[in-house]
Amino acid sequence: MTSTGPEAPFALARYREDDRIRLGLVAGDRIRPLDQDDLGAAGLNDFLAADGWDRLEKLVGADGPWRPLSEVTLTAPVEPRHVLQAGANYRTHVIQLIMAGIAKEDRDVAPEELRTRAERVMDARAASGRAIIFLGLPGCVVGGDEPLVLPAYSDQHDWELELAVVIGKEAYRVTPEAAPAHIAGYTIANDITTRDRVFPGGVGDMGADWFRSKNAPGFLPTGPFLVPARFVDPRDARVVLELNGEVMQDATTAELIYDVPAIVSDASQTTRLYPGDVILTGSPAGNGQHWGRFLKDGDVMTGRISMLGEQVVRCVAAVDS
Repeated sequence: MTSTGPEAPFALARYREDDRIRLGLVAGDRIRPLDQDDLGAAGLNDFLAADGWDRLEKLVGADGPWRPLSEVTLTAPVEPRHVLQAGANYRTHVIQLIMAGIAKEDRDVAPEELRTRAERVMDARAASGRAIIFLGLPGCVVGGDEPLVLPAYSDQHDWELELAVVIGKEAYRVTPEAAPAHIAGYTIANDITTRDRVFPGGVGDMGADWFRSKNAPGFLPTGPFLVPARFVDPRDARVVLELNGEVMQDATTAELIYDVPAIVSDASQTTRLYPGDVILTGSPAGNGQHWGRFLKDGDVMTGRISMLGEQVVRCVAAVDS
C-alpha cells in the first residue's frame, strides 16, 4: 500500500478489490473506482487508444466514491501486449558495467584499457543512430503488491530503475517528430537482471542472453501509477533508486543517448506498437554490479522518478519446494 499519489495532478492505477482488479483514478492521497462510463471505453488499453485523459480530469474535483489511497492494494498499472527494452542507453552506466567486468572477455584487461574501450563503444553507439532494443515478457510485469522472489540459481540479481513509456495510439513506422503523439503516459519500471546469466559460459562469443538474465517471474516491477504524458518531461526526469535507504542510482533522463521519441520511433520501425505496450528507456549508472553488492533476502528498493511517485519493491529469497 502507499499513502500518497504521484506529484502529477492525477493518474491511473490498478488495485485489488476482493478477487478482481479494478481501475482507479488517483488524485493526491485519494482514489476512486472507474467504470466503463467513466472511461468512455471498455478497458484500460481502449481508454489509452482513445486518449481519454480530459474525460478523467473532469472527475478529479467531482464528488464520488473517493477513498484513501492507503486503504487499497495497488498492482501494476499496465496490461501490455509487448514489453520492449532499450539497453545501454546511459553512457556512464555502460562504462561502469564494463569497468566492473560484466563481459567475461573483459575480466583480465587493465582498467585504463577497459575505460578507453568502453568510451569507444559508447561513442560508436551514439553515432550509429540506432538504439539497442530487446524484448521482455509481459508476464514478468508485476506491481508492488508482489514481493521480488530472488531465484536460488544465482546470487547476482541486480536492479535497473527506468523511466517506462506507455503507448496510447497505435504506432508503426512513425518518425521521432510524430512519436510523442503516440505516447499515453509514463510509469516506473525496475528491470531486474541476473548478471551471471547475461553472458553464459560454454557457448562461445554468441552475445548476451537477455531471456534468461531478465525474465524470471516478477522481474519487471512496474508502477504503481500511470501518469498522463502531459505531466512528464522525459527530457529531464530525475531517476533515483535507494536500497535500504541508501542512494544507489541518481541521474536524469537528460543523460539518455537516445531520447524517448527516438526510442519509440526506432522500435516502431520493426514492430507495430499497440495501446498499453511498455517501452523501457534504459537505466542510469549505479547498479549493483558497479557497487559490488547484489540483492539479498530482506532488501527494500525504493524508486522515484519525477512526477511518477514512488515504487517500493521488497525482496525475498526463493523457498525450495
